Amino acid sequence: MNLQDDTQTPAGSRDVVGSDASLRTQLIDSAESRARQYRRLVIGRNGLWAFLRYELTTLLVVSVPGALGFYLRQKLYPGLLGACGSKVSFGRNVTIRHGHKIRIGSNVIIDDNVVLDAKGDNNAGITIGDSVIISRNTVLSCKGGDIQVGNDVSIGISAIVHACTGSDVRIGRYTVVAAFTYLIGGGLYVTDRLDVPMKLQGVESRGGITIGEDVWIGASVQILDGVEVGNGSILAAGAVVTRDVEPFSVTGGVPAKLLRKRESTTESAS
Repeated sequence: MNLQDDTQTPAGSRDVVGSDASLRTQLIDSAESRARQYRRLVIGRNGLWAFLRYELTTLLVVSVPGALGFYLRQKLYPGLLGACGSKVSFGRNVTIRHGHKIRIGSNVIIDDNVVLDAKGDNNAGITIGDSVIISRNTVLSCKGGDIQVGNDVSIGISAIVHACTGSDVRIGRYTVVAAFTYLIGGGLYVTDRLDVPMKLQGVESRGGITIGEDVWIGASVQILDGVEVGNGSILAAGAVVTRDVEPFSVTGGVPAKLLRKRESTTESAS
């Protein structure tokens, strides 16, 4: 079987932006040495100094407990990043991938076990604004796409924000993302053919996810690719959001639907 021919998308079908086959090639099937694979997938650029700085920083400070670890990471982690403002706190076991494509503002808290993965060949990576809290065990993962987190955003524990090629994820300022929420930009497999495994048929992009300003996303909400969430809206816990959400609305359910509109309760001055 000619694998290259069999994994092509049929004529007239949707645009395919990538597949797990390419990642498998990078991880398993590549003729590159393991050392070169490591540099490309973890560090993201060539150069001995970039490699040594990453290795020494992660070796010496990533798991150091207490005030000493807090201080050392605050001093050394910014050297792994493309940009980093003042008063940025890094918890224990924070994982950095392609750090030169990660930009963090000031007064930011990155809690324990957070993963910041800006991986991609031509993407801009991860941008985090000022006064942002990213809680423990949260993953911000690029697979060729970009993630933008606005100022004053809070992301709860164990959330996943994922951006594939062509499916960037943008979170507007003052937004609150509760625990166990999934924002999945991309990841929709093409399934047109029955003679080729779905994971080899590529991934369809529907344009990414845009979260407006002052949005409250409840716990365990799932937002799928191609969705725009309007300013001031509320997504009820457990909702699966497959279509756009109106501004200043309350939406919930599986699949999510409009429950009611938000109305101002501010009384005008007499």
